[in-house]
Amino acid sequence: MPGVGTKYEMDTESGDRIMMVYMEKGGGVQLYVESGDGIESASARLTPFESRRIGNVLTGAVLEADEEEISVVFSALSDLSIKVHTYHLNERVDGKRLLDLQIRSKTGATVVAVSRRGESQVNPPADFVFLKGDSVLVIGESEQLKRFEEEFIKP
Repeated sequence: MPGVGTKYEMDTESGDRIMMVYMEKGGGVQLYVESGDGIESASARLTPFESRRIGNVLTGAVLEADEEEISVVFSALSDLSIKVHTYHLNERVDGKRLLDLQIRSKTGATVVAVSRRGESQVNPPADFVFLKGDSVLVIGESEQLKRFEEEFIKP
């Protein structure tokens, strides 16, 4: 598609068709889905960030090195929406122990993993000492993550 972008099409085993157009200007993606019977169709315009995120979800690489957030909704618990977010820690928590920060009691959010210089630790112990530059994986409801950001991330 000269002057517009690059188009990719894929037909699924069930007969549906998925089309993606990578736009030359702006770097976005247009996504189109048509049902095999031709009755239903849908489209979406995605920013480059949204496009990468969908690609990550489809390939199983949900979390990137940069800060990212995903939401998990369970059909059996329709009123529950859990968010998982990665953050880069700054000097506010440098040299402080997880226990001393009282993250869960202050915010309701839970630190489930820490990555430091390519080494990850799942479920860090209470005596874990954070360093500036650590990346943390935090889980909680939307308001809990907002409180976490206010208390421990924002300067």
